[in-house]
Amino acid sequence: MMIIIEGIAFLISKGLPIYGFPDSFAVIGQGYIGPIPIPVVIMIAVLALGAFILNKTFFGRYFYAVGGNEEAAKLSGIKVKNVKYLVCSLSGFFAGVAGIVILSRTNSATVTSGKMLELEILTACVLGGISVTGGVGRISNVIAGVLILGVLSNGMVLMNVTEFTQMVIKGSVLLIAVAFDCLQNRKAS
Repeated sequence: MMIIIEGIAFLISKGLPIYGFPDSFAVIGQGYIGPIPIPVVIMIAVLALGAFILNKTFFGRYFYAVGGNEEAAKLSGIKVKNVKYLVCSLSGFFAGVAGIVILSRTNSATVTSGKMLELEILTACVLGGISVTGGVGRISNVIAGVLILGVLSNGMVLMNVTEFTQMVIKGSVLLIAVAFDCLQNRKAS
């Protein structure tokens, strides 16, 4: 589906960037509230909302239950299909917020904006202890994973590591993290 939507976006934009947004829109991605950048404020708000949903609502318990064992969740009366719809809807909402921040930060939209970020996000989540099989993870650990990946990426830029070498290193980190997660899951079962 991602490839289909990307193709439609290329057809609509004819591969050209979209620009000319008002200066007031750029505040979202480039502005500050005191010394704190607005994107950081948005990130904190989104993380707080995510933590609230996961820890303080029955939906959060349902997310963990469905992710941990879909059949057991179904047998305990959880409407698994509805939970999956809600998870996908929330994922789309949060991706939309991220897209608005990136658009506002660059003040230009291209079809390739954010391309391959999904793998970096997956890497940060797995580094933060989110299980690829589901049912395990915490927002605080995701923050740690994001910080680890951010330090790694920034360090490679400062060391003048080429973009392609960075891709190999980040992909290797993801592979190692997923392998470690699978080993832990195998030990647990």
